[in-house]
Amino acid sequence: MMMKLKHVVLTALALALTGSVFGGAVQAEELKLAVGQRGAWDTSISEMASRSGIFKKHGLDVQILYTQGGAETQQAVMSRSVDIGVAVGTLGALGVAAKGAPLRIIGGEATGFGELYWYVPMASPIKSVADMAGHTVGYSTAGSSSHTPLLLMAKENKIELKPTATGGLAPTLTQTMSSQVDVGWAVAPFGLDQLDKTIRIVGRGADVVSAKQQTTRVLITHAATLGEKKATIDKFLDAYRETIDWMYSSPDAIKTFAAFAGISEAATKRTRDEFFTKAALDPGTVSGLPQLMADGVQFKFLSAPLSEEQLGQIIQIGRKAQ
Repeated sequence: MMMKLKHVVLTALALALTGSVFGGAVQAEELKLAVGQRGAWDTSISEMASRSGIFKKHGLDVQILYTQGGAETQQAVMSRSVDIGVAVGTLGALGVAAKGAPLRIIGGEATGFGELYWYVPMASPIKSVADMAGHTVGYSTAGSSSHTPLLLMAKENKIELKPTATGGLAPTLTQTMSSQVDVGWAVAPFGLDQLDKTIRIVGRGADVVSAKQQTTRVLITHAATLGEKKATIDKFLDAYRETIDWMYSSPDAIKTFAAFAGISEAATKRTRDEFFTKAALDPGTVSGLPQLMADGVQFKFLSAPLSEEQLGQIIQIGRKAQ
């Protein structure tokens, strides 16, 4: 009886030790994300990493909080409610950092505005960008990646608009269809299944010439978070890059995104192939900074262009910004 009891105790001890050793080895590192605009192709990279198991493969346990836009995402990062902010307008981020906020850019999120469009109800008299003059035109939040291109579009077309903050994609649609705002904004794939049925496009971000080579949205973190969790953030970026590769190569990615966004697989494929290039989502690139900062000064996001020293402190992605 004693021998049997001793065997049970030793077995239990061995299992406990094995569990502690292997448990420590595979314990996932936690990260909290704030992501602007749920359901867009680019803002869904982290969601796809979670659903595909890529985050798990890299030893990460990632929690995602969706926000109404860049300003809200930025606020969550600055308060340290989350570790990383996804899809924050570059000018908004630079503007906050220039005022001394401990914000750090850890990667590019998107270059250009190819996925962005402005739309009206089918019966609207507005047919083109020129017709938007004098009308209320939506964007999400101040300093966001839907705000800056709207200002640039007005500048390039020499028209006066009434920019109006409308929040997220769904609330904007409601406001547009109920005539609270004349022109709504959206990013693909939102609304693609409704195009030419209830809404039609009157302007596209791809036509904003001055922003084609600019990194318009970025990944951000708090300086203290970067100091404390740099190794974990590096793992996140590795998983993020791997997920982009998967999203542009696997048929499963189309099915996964369609299920997540609640749209057809055809609309998903159109979103990927027509509105987003893979190169535009490269997190290792932040480009077009001189023109971005010039626009930032004109639109009063910045009081003056940032120096190389300032940019070197703010942008920490391991690859030199251009």
